[in-house]
Amino acid sequence: MKWLIAVTCLWAFSFSLIGEYLAGEVDSYVAVLSRTLLALVVFIPFVKLSRINWPSAIKLMLIGAVQIGLMYLFFYHSFLYLSVAEVLLFTILTPVYVSIIDDLVFNRKFHFKWLSAAVVSVIGAAIIRYHSVSEDFYTGLLLVQLANICFAFGQVAYKRLELGSRKNQQAHFLFFFLGASLLCSVAAIAFGNFNKIPDNPTEVLVILWLGLIASGVGYFCWNYGAKQVNTGQLATMNNALIPVGLLVNVVIWQRNIDWLPLLAGGSIILISVIIASNKKKAVDY
Repeated sequence: MKWLIAVTCLWAFSFSLIGEYLAGEVDSYVAVLSRTLLALVVFIPFVKLSRINWPSAIKLMLIGAVQIGLMYLFFYHSFLYLSVAEVLLFTILTPVYVSIIDDLVFNRKFHFKWLSAAVVSVIGAAIIRYHSVSEDFYTGLLLVQLANICFAFGQVAYKRLELGSRKNQQAHFLFFFLGASLLCSVAAIAFGNFNKIPDNPTEVLVILWLGLIASGVGYFCWNYGAKQVNTGQLATMNNALIPVGLLVNVVIWQRNIDWLPLLAGGSIILISVIIASNKKKAVDY
């Protein structure tokens, strides 16, 4: 769980950074491609081609193409229709997708305990983030839900992929970002506006942070952490980002916040994590 908690704190900055500095200023396809390429660079030193399990590497490329390639394309475009708070609001269904995908696609049966925990976490997140929506509600909702499904599928698929030790996972993780980069390259070439690239120091620094740290370090630690917990815990931790992200908004971006819903919803999310927990060691797929 400590890996997921650490990445939650790291990712708490990403929503606001994208919404405040990149959305509408830097082309979405360019931003996504830049982020995946920078993340790929982080793992070049860990690769030893003679030790690569190529079937696993190919599977990892496909997972990366879905979990962050497709997800980023949907996610970044949602900021053109929604505010940062609305994007956060619409991510509350991710834990439900994690639970359902794991059951239907991989187990082919339901674990009602995990699904119930995910639903409880959604209730907690909704309490924290409920507010009025904009005129572009339906477009934004669809984009964010597609992003949520991609992210959920990637997490569960990686959890199920046999890669062995942490060192071996590090040695293979370049292929995760390679798959995402190939997909994003095609999208950027076909649809990107390269006249809207980062053109000031702030935008460049935000892209570097999101690519090298939030993506490069963050996704490895999150996916590695996903292997250390059960699916219910993984599902509910997807919504732990909500209270942490709101705290970042309050402290750094000076956003107004209603503390009562924050405390009430945060408590419910904590309860959902407890519901999902058990005394048995989590299976490392």
